[in-house]
Amino acid sequence: MHMSASVTPAMRQYLDAKQQHPDAILLFRMGDFYEMFYEDALVAARALDITLTSRAKGANGGGIPMCGVPFHAVDGYIGRLVKKGFRVAICDQVEDPRKAKGLVKREVVRVVSPGTLTDASHLDAREPAFLMSVVARGGTLGVALLDLSTGEFSAAEYAGADGVQSLADEMAVLKPREIVVPAEVELPPCIGASGLPVTPIDAWTFDDESARRTLLDQLRAGGLEGFGLDRRPAAVSAAGALVHYLRSTQKADLAHVRAITYRQHADALLIDPTTLKHLEILEGSEGGRDGSLLAELDATVTSVGSRLLRAWLLRPLVAIEPIRDRLDAVEELAFRATDRGKFRDAIKAVQDLERLVARAALGTAGPRDLVGLKVSLAVIPRVRTLLADLQAPLVRSLVAELDDLLDVRSAIETAIVDEPPVLARDGGFTRDGVDKELDDLRTISRSGKQIIAEMEERERARTGIASLKVRFNRVFGYYIEISKSNLHAVPPDYHRKQTIAGGERFITPALKEYEEKILGADERIVERELEIFEKLRIAVAAEAPRIQASARALASLDVLGALAEMAAVNNYTKPHVHDGDELAVVDGRHPVVERRTSADAFVPNDITLNATTCQLIILTGPNMGGKSTYLRQTALMCLMAQAGSFVPAREAKIPITDRIFARVGASDNIAKGHSTFMVEMQETANILHTATSRSLVVLDEIGRGTATFDGLSIAWAVAEHLATNPEMRPKTLFATHYHELTDLADATPGVVNFHVSAREWKDDIIFLRKIVPGRSDRSYGIQVARLAGLPLPVIERARAILAALERDELTRGGRPSVSGTPVEPQQQMGLFQAPPGEDVEKAGRLREKIAGIDVDRLTPMDALTLLAELKKEL
Repeated sequence: MHMSASVTPAMRQYLDAKQQHPDAILLFRMGDFYEMFYEDALVAARALDITLTSRAKGANGGGIPMCGVPFHAVDGYIGRLVKKGFRVAICDQVEDPRKAKGLVKREVVRVVSPGTLTDASHLDAREPAFLMSVVARGGTLGVALLDLSTGEFSAAEYAGADGVQSLADEMAVLKPREIVVPAEVELPPCIGASGLPVTPIDAWTFDDESARRTLLDQLRAGGLEGFGLDRRPAAVSAAGALVHYLRSTQKADLAHVRAITYRQHADALLIDPTTLKHLEILEGSEGGRDGSLLAELDATVTSVGSRLLRAWLLRPLVAIEPIRDRLDAVEELAFRATDRGKFRDAIKAVQDLERLVARAALGTAGPRDLVGLKVSLAVIPRVRTLLADLQAPLVRSLVAELDDLLDVRSAIETAIVDEPPVLARDGGFTRDGVDKELDDLRTISRSGKQIIAEMEERERARTGIASLKVRFNRVFGYYIEISKSNLHAVPPDYHRKQTIAGGERFITPALKEYEEKILGADERIVERELEIFEKLRIAVAAEAPRIQASARALASLDVLGALAEMAAVNNYTKPHVHDGDELAVVDGRHPVVERRTSADAFVPNDITLNATTCQLIILTGPNMGGKSTYLRQTALMCLMAQAGSFVPAREAKIPITDRIFARVGASDNIAKGHSTFMVEMQETANILHTATSRSLVVLDEIGRGTATFDGLSIAWAVAEHLATNPEMRPKTLFATHYHELTDLADATPGVVNFHVSAREWKDDIIFLRKIVPGRSDRSYGIQVARLAGLPLPVIERARAILAALERDELTRGGRPSVSGTPVEPQQQMGLFQAPPGEDVEKAGRLREKIAGIDVDRLTPMDALTLLAELKKEL
């Protein structure tokens, strides 16, 4: 960027602001536009597809590239830039240009980045938008997460070698929009590898004392004990720095961030990113929400509820009491269909309370946002009434947490009309009778013309000049026009302004005063309305913690109501969740697959797993027989039960599980240069290192990505380790196409065989999709290939090869004779056909001897004697 001595004062202002924010595109307010210059203009014009122009030549002779966007549409442009990964600094006029002496004062009022974009049109109402900060303190990683759009704030610490993996998992599961790190400090490579936007900030903001002070100030607290953050220096450091970053970029008080929670691994059932993906909890197989467990269960009617359900599924509970509380609440709501229906109907009117109050706190709310807040809060008394008779302890405590917030509602109701404009600067949203000055101004504005007409009447009467006229033009404003013939009657308080052909124009002090009132009134009305709105917005933001508490209670009730709805509609049952080790399900189903299967076509299955007699199930059977569905449904039922949901089964006894591991279906990470097999082995290694006796492991086809014998031996060793290692022995479902693995059950206690039943009929195969005890005798691969539509000649050839392999015929090279054309009968070596170089005569004698035996008259004793002779001869 060229600095020239002849830079204009406004350009000097621009360059100063740009110097403070070199890493952001600077939007510089000039009149009705936000302008961008130099490199910013080149980048933004390309990103936004807007016209690039240039400004007056600089001293070096070249024009300055510039482009601009109209101020009233700026939010849309900011959103588009941030979505493309840019940071945007907004430099605004911070004084009224009409009142400014000399240059209008401008300063950066907000910096918007991927993690601080709170504009509703750019956020998914059903998902959080987290900003994450990470700091390393010795061997411990401190992590803080804050959703600026709702005020949700939490911190955690991850220690030791597993800490980095936990951080990587956290990033993969929560997908923060932006990660803030201390500048010039080395951090785990997984941060850079995540592909998420990383923002380095001043390292001093992470210093223990500085971060602690910032955090205490933000939380309005004297100490951190109440938040579980005492003796958590790394977490405090990350949280304090994150608050500092937000305060400095948002230039706002963050009144909606007044609490923080400390998250511990032990508080929740752990589900790593691989398991989330394989079980299709948040995303279906195609990658979108469709086909996922979340989409299937999400019958919530509010956006706060939808986000909370997602959080419940991501972090199911591990403490038995709160799980039972949720299940009891779902049970009561499921049985009381009428009350549930009325309640769900009532809360449909609730808008996104958390995000509305956040916008009020951040200063970005408009009049319509506050009316949305009022309308949403007005639902609370009705909810209280509708749920008054319910007995479930959790429902009762949530209803007790609902605050009617009458003060907030009436403040908004009193001040703002029911149908206000979106933006405060459009004016016209304040009710009459709220503010005397505003009412007077409006009276003047509305009745200005009438007052002028009355004044004309008065002046005619006073002067006796019947043709006297009060007129207006843009140069003079209002004036009194008198014709030549009447000039003798002009009173002394008239001041001559202009002589015209037919007479003269005058002004009077009274007229001037009114003119100022009328013309100034419209401008002042907008100013006054903005003052009233700002005062109201600050008052609402001050009540943020109360509004958020009610929003959270409503969200929980919404989720419980939605789970009850799904339980009733889909015929789910209440699981008996217990502290023991037995998992016993009768007629279990897959919550997503059963809904996508035609009526009654889904085949339910039982499952029993425990620590003693049935700790590891080896599951064999045909590929399309439903093994993967069975594995997934078992894991999903455990997850649903601990999240507080009923489960798709006739009966279910479910033990508390600490972690669920699922490897079902291949997950290629070819993009990062890892083979399917490599990824599979890494994921399997992770399970073998971290599973405990309270974990549930579901593994599908381990080892298939490599050579058969390698794969079989790996699968065998993995299954054996899971079944015999005294440190772990998790409840395990192990589906495999290696039938040899079924032998493991003979030698290992706690290992049992099950298979998916199928029936052959003529050349067809019918999958019964029923899981039954015992091993499967074969895999029906060729029949499956036929069903899949492989050409008939290929199928026939496969049958011939299979027959040859099953006879285990070996050619001289020691390989099955399957190459070339099908093996002709005359080339086939008989049982007693002498291999090359053997005694042909002896073979002939043996053949004759065997041919001459009369089997029908042979006693068992003779047969044994004969066999001994034959063996001797051989």
